[in-house]
Amino acid sequence: MRYLKATTILVAAALAAPAFAQDSGGRLDIVVQPEPPGLMLGLVQNGPTQMVAGDIYESLLRYNTDLEPQPSLAKSWEISDDGLVYTFHLNEGVKWHDGAPFTAADVVFSADVFLRETHARLRASLAYVDTIEAPDANTVVFTLKEPFGPFINAFETGTMPIVPKHIYEGTDFANNPANATPIGTGPFKFDKWEKGSYIHLVKNEDYYVDGLPHLDEVFYRVIPDAAARAVAFETGEVDVLPGGSVENWDIPRLAGMDNVCTTGKGWEFFAPHAWMWLNNREGPTADKRFRQAVMYAMNREFMKDVVWNGYGKVATGPVSSRTNFYSDDVTIYNHDPAKAKALLAEMGYDGTPVRLLPLPYGETWQRWAEAVRQNLTEVGIKVDIDSTDVAGWNEKTANWDYDMAFTYLYQYGDPALGVSRNYTADRIKKGSPWNNVEGYNNPELDAKWANAATLVKPEDRMALYTEIQKEIVDDVAVAWMQELEFPTIYRCNVQDLVTTGIGINDGPRNAWIKK
Repeated sequence: MRYLKATTILVAAALAAPAFAQDSGGRLDIVVQPEPPGLMLGLVQNGPTQMVAGDIYESLLRYNTDLEPQPSLAKSWEISDDGLVYTFHLNEGVKWHDGAPFTAADVVFSADVFLRETHARLRASLAYVDTIEAPDANTVVFTLKEPFGPFINAFETGTMPIVPKHIYEGTDFANNPANATPIGTGPFKFDKWEKGSYIHLVKNEDYYVDGLPHLDEVFYRVIPDAAARAVAFETGEVDVLPGGSVENWDIPRLAGMDNVCTTGKGWEFFAPHAWMWLNNREGPTADKRFRQAVMYAMNREFMKDVVWNGYGKVATGPVSSRTNFYSDDVTIYNHDPAKAKALLAEMGYDGTPVRLLPLPYGETWQRWAEAVRQNLTEVGIKVDIDSTDVAGWNEKTANWDYDMAFTYLYQYGDPALGVSRNYTADRIKKGSPWNNVEGYNNPELDAKWANAATLVKPEDRMALYTEIQKEIVDDVAVAWMQELEFPTIYRCNVQDLVTTGIGINDGPRNAWIKK
C-alpha cells in the first residue's frame, strides 16, 4: 500500500498560492469553554487545549473530512508494501516560533522521547514502533515491529504534536518554563494569556505555507456562563461558537439570526459516539434479550429530532459512519415496542427496576435520560433515574455501580484507535470509566479485533471489521444511541473556518474574513 502518488497531488494543492484573491487581515474571536488548564499540547490533551494549541503546534499530517491524510510538516510520505516502514519527507525552511530551524531531529525527539513519556493515548500506537530515525535533516523513518493498520492516523496535531527539541531536551518536561509560553511551528504564535478573560494569538509571519494564515490575530474568549456566551455572540462580541459552547436549545435561535451560519463538519476525526452502557454482569441487563428489548423499545429518531434538535445521526453500532471501516450490514433496531415486549416475555422479565445514570453534562443529557425512561416504561421496564454530579458519575461507572449509564467517547478515525478499547476483555478494569465498563466478554471477537489492527490491506481490515460489527450488534454489548453532532455557529463572513476532520482545532490556519 503506497501513498506517494496521491501525496504528490496533495502537496501541490495544499502548498500552492490560492487560485483566487482572498481578503487578508482581521481578527477572529472564538469562545473557548472551559478555560484550558494549559497550552503545552504535548502535556495537556483535553478539548479546550487542543482547540487553542492546534494553531500553535503541528504534526506531520492533517486529515480532511474524509479522514484522508494531507500534508502538514511532512510534504510527502511513503508506506512500504509490508506495512512496516513509514517514510516522511519534511517541508524545508520551517522555523520554530523563536526562529530556530525545524528539522527531522525534532520529530525523532518528540515521538521517541517526549511523547513516549507524556502522551498515554499515543503511547499505545508507539508500542508498535521499533525505531524512529532521521537519515537526514528533512527525512524521518518510522519502522514498526509488526503492521499496525491505523498508524497513518496517528499524525494529527493533538495525537502527535511536534515539540522543539532545543527547548525540551534534557529538561523536566512537566516543569519547563516554556510550557507557559508555548513555541510551535504553526500558523499562529502565542502572545498573551489573560487568565479568566482571553488567550491572544498573532499571525506567524514566517509560516512556511505561502499566503497563510490570512488572519492577523485570534482571540480565544473565556466566558464561563452559557447564557453569557450566547449573548456575546448575539451582540457581535464573538464571531464563533464552537460545538457544545451553548445550551442545545439555544442553537436554533442563534442559527436563525441574520448573517449566521452553522456546520456540523469538523468532528469527523473525533466522531463522538454516544451510547448507554448496559451492565453485562448482573441483573436484567445481563440477558442479551433484555438488551435487545431496550434497543427496540427506544425511539431514537424521535430523541435525535427533539432532544438534539435534529443534529447528529442515529448510531447503528460501535463504529461511527464517519470512521474508517464502518459497516451498516448489521441488525437495525428500529422503534418496535411489540418486539421489545416479546423479548421481555421470552426471558421472563419480572419487572425488576433498572437504574439509569445520565451523563452530568447539562440539561440536554437529563432530557435524553427522561426520554429513554418514557420509552422503556411503555414496554413494561421500570426505570429509576439515578442522577449525580461529574465526580459521582465517574465513581459509579468506574466501580460498575449502575444498570444503564450514558457516555460518549471519541473514535480517532479508526476502530483500532478509538473503538476496540470499549469492547475487548483486556480492557475490563475496575476503577476507570474510559474502558470496557459494560463488561462485554467475547474471546472470539477479541481475537478478531487484534487481528484487524495488524492487517496491511484495507480491504482485509474492512472484511474483518464488518464481521465484528455484525456480531457485536446482535449481542447489544451496549445500547448505541447517536453519532453526536456539535454544530459550530459562526458569522457567515468567516470563510473556510472548517476544512479538516478536526474543525476548529486547526481551522484558523485557513480561515479568512470576507469584507
